[in-house]
Parts: sequence; C-alpha cells; structure tokens
Amino acid sequence: MSDTVHHFTLKPKGYAKLADLRGTNSTSQQGFVAMWFGEPVKAAYDTAIEPAIRAAGYLPLRIDQKNHVGKVDDEIIAEIRRSRFVVCDFTCEKDRSRGNVYYEAGFAKGLNIPVFWTVRADSLDDLQFDTRQFNHIVWSELGDLKMQLQKRIEAVIGDGPLKQNR
Repeated sequence: MSDTVHHFTLKPKGYAKLADLRGTNSTSQQGFVAMWFGEPVKAAYDTAIEPAIRAAGYLPLRIDQKNHVGKVDDEIIAEIRRSRFVVCDFTCEKDRSRGNVYYEAGFAKGLNIPVFWTVRADSLDDLQFDTRQFNHIVWSELGDLKMQLQKRIEAVIGDGPLKQNR
C-alpha cells in the first residue's frame, strides 16, 4: 500500500462540469419566473423582472407567455428543470399568499437550481414563515427591483451567455 497523497485543482471547465453534475444547468440561457400574473404586478414583470434577466444575459420565461398544449403543471416542471435559475416574486393580495410560487421555489431548490426571492414591500408581512430566512429583494420602486435583481443574478450566477457589454 502506498501512502501517496494526490492533490487536484479544478479549472473553470471543471467547475462548469461540477455545476452540471449538481443539476444547476450551467449552460442554460433561461431564467424561469414564478409570480402572480395579476394586473397589480404586470408592471413589475414588464418593467423590472424581464429587463433585469435580459440585462444579465439570460432569457426570461413566464409560463403564461409560453404556447403549449399540455397540462400547465407539467410545463412548469419541465421549464424549471431547463432553467439556469428561478426568480420567485411573492407579491400578493393582502392575506392571499401565492401558493404556486412557493411550490415552484421549493421544486427548484430541490433540484439545486438557484432561486432569487423577491417581494413588494407591502406584501412582506404575508410571506410564509419558512421562506423568511431567504435573502429576499424587498422592493417598492420598479427601478430598484430591476437594478437589485440584475446585480444579484450577475453576482450569484455570473453574466449570462447573451450579455452584451454596454
């Protein structure tokens, strides 16, 4: 028996392969968005969330904007599995939490896909206790949401493959 010890150092390609093995879809260009589709938050998606994801170099996907013929539940699961990350906005009507968003966040976490947690300040008290420990982007102004989300994506995931240097 030999007592020889071998040391290995991962290079960037090795880290990318490790990310693939851990299920984080390191080559995916897609960021899945889970949120309430109601009119009160339409501007949050159109003005802040979608542009932030694009500015970080990724393609946003919200399930209500995808054409499909199957069950929406199956489409959601398939698209989360294909995504590099998931943005979950927990903004809701008073005392009406968005149960589907919690499911989608938990599903992504279970697959080791990064989740970016956001909530409008007036919905903060309606967050369920078991997600409060996550670092939410709490927003009031859409410009602030866009800036914070873009910076968080770039800091945690890195610039996406579609990022254009401006």
